Amino acid sequence: MKNDNSLAWQSLALWRGDRCLQINLNGSLSAGQAITLRGPNGCGKTTLIRTLCGLSETTEGEVLWNGTPIRGQRSVFYAALAYGGHRAGSKDELTARENLRFAAEFAGTDGELDTLIPALALSVCADLPVGSLSAGQRRRVTLARVLGSGKPLWVLDEPFTNLDKAGRHWLAQRFNAHLSAGGMLLIAAHQDTGIDPAREQIIELSGEPARAELTAGARAS
Repeated sequence: MKNDNSLAWQSLALWRGDRCLQINLNGSLSAGQAITLRGPNGCGKTTLIRTLCGLSETTEGEVLWNGTPIRGQRSVFYAALAYGGHRAGSKDELTARENLRFAAEFAGTDGELDTLIPALALSVCADLPVGSLSAGQRRRVTLARVLGSGKPLWVLDEPFTNLDKAGRHWLAQRFNAHLSAGGMLLIAAHQDTGIDPAREQIIELSGEPARAELTAGARAS
């Protein structure tokens, strides 16, 4: 895996309608590193994730991939990105297994399915149409798709939701292995992630429009 990728953002302002959520956000993510976003509901975590993925436009600031604005190289950026948000879905008419097999074959990682499906407690619903699954099951299908993508940049919104203790531990191990291989990780999470603290930066977003506080290699209490 290429180990010199970088994602950076400069002077971002986040808005929801007429409401300013955050201003003057600056940060960067390098190969082998993770960023965890924390903060109260409504502070802009999901909006920031979507902005950094190029899914929400910003009128202030810039997002850069390997030093170049993503707006001018979307195909290059998306070739490196695996995104799993609240609405990052699969084809409802296909089964979970079919969705994952299609994504894995496209990425050349088909062998991952035998590990991902049981590890994420999807065995019981793997052969049911995704449209018939619960919200929690659909989120786990999305998570499996990201983990099996073979892409260097994983971006996930609340990936630990609906996982039991064993599942959270397993996911943390997968995250750490991805980082050790030179991958990159950007997530929003309310709980402790189990990510190697030497590789994890925590960005605390306040409930008021203010500059985010970045704590590198440390965990929020």
